[in-house]
Amino acid sequence: MMDARRIKKIKDMARNLAPETVDIRRRLHARPELAWREIETSGYVERRLAELGLTDIKRGFGGTESGVTAEIRGSQAGPCVALRADMDALPVREENDVPYRSQNEGTMHACGHDGHVAILLSAAKILASMSPELPGRVRLIFQPAEETGLPSGAAEMIEEGVLDGVDSIGGLHLWSFVETGKVQWRAGPVMASSDRLSVTIRGRGGHGAMPHAAVDPTVAAASCIGAVQTITSREIDPIDTAVVSIGKISAGDTFNVIPDSVGIMGSLRSFNPDVRGKMEERLRRIACGIASAYRCTAETEVTYMLPCVVNDPGVTNLLKETALAVVGPDMTEESPPLMVSEDFGAYLERVPGTFFFVGAGNKSKGADHPHHSPRFNIDEDALAEGAAMMASFALAAMENPRG
Repeated sequence: MMDARRIKKIKDMARNLAPETVDIRRRLHARPELAWREIETSGYVERRLAELGLTDIKRGFGGTESGVTAEIRGSQAGPCVALRADMDALPVREENDVPYRSQNEGTMHACGHDGHVAILLSAAKILASMSPELPGRVRLIFQPAEETGLPSGAAEMIEEGVLDGVDSIGGLHLWSFVETGKVQWRAGPVMASSDRLSVTIRGRGGHGAMPHAAVDPTVAAASCIGAVQTITSREIDPIDTAVVSIGKISAGDTFNVIPDSVGIMGSLRSFNPDVRGKMEERLRRIACGIASAYRCTAETEVTYMLPCVVNDPGVTNLLKETALAVVGPDMTEESPPLMVSEDFGAYLERVPGTFFFVGAGNKSKGADHPHHSPRFNIDEDALAEGAAMMASFALAAMENPRG
């Protein structure tokens, strides 16, 4: 049973901190930094945590100055609950006309990570003020490099011990597709794995006017691109879900020369580990077979990047109960599975936890553009709800360590 008195206290504190949370988010939004370059951001986070009186602060992961961790220790021995926020921005040129517009041209917080950091800093302030009554510890993880895939900030921080002694973990994502303040949860697979495919088809270059004297890899590549779509349409159970998307084709330097080779790159996504594991063989078989039919050769490679985000059922049920207490039943719902990816799955491969969504979409405020768009923005009213959810989840997970 959750402590209703303490949940109300957290909600009240989050609302009172709302202006400060918004200020933090806007400061970060104006000064975005790309993956593994979050130096100013990490320094700012480190200072804010020091102001809370926290002493267990570590800064710098992956051989950089990016990334910060800290710990809030309660007066009672108990579980250690981790809370994570990602910090990196995207190589996007912002088109929003707002006072806090990006000052770093060509770099933008186009996915809400600035809001995630602001939320976790405010949740940390709430929890630090309650430390005498906390039945355990809270580990704060401010993670770099979520957007890059390789090397993943989550994987690097895990390698350097960020999960040592952690019993459970929670993370959130602001979501512009959902109305402001609504909390979405889902047990089991909630976000897909993400891997990179690469195919190089080699032929023999020649004059565009004499294709018979060459071995044209472009025709083979065109057939290959169409054929790999049969992986999802004809080789995977329709009950399962997978995506093969080609995002890059590289061939030749001019219009009248048949090139020696063609490069193809794309994305593989799935929820089922068995499906994921068989994708590489299927890609190789189709690409090599098609290339051979056109007198070419093919080389294939799959780079395994991010695992599925698979939420622990017990911890997710606890998150659901937390959401009912914080935002109420009318603002709580199950999330659909999403084919987008998140490196939070790396944490969940090692400790039980949950990743949830807080709605930040509001068309009347211009906060209805998709993530990664140059017009992306959030309804900042969602920040207080996010802070209340993170702090309340941490408390609930300490009080109910088995979920």
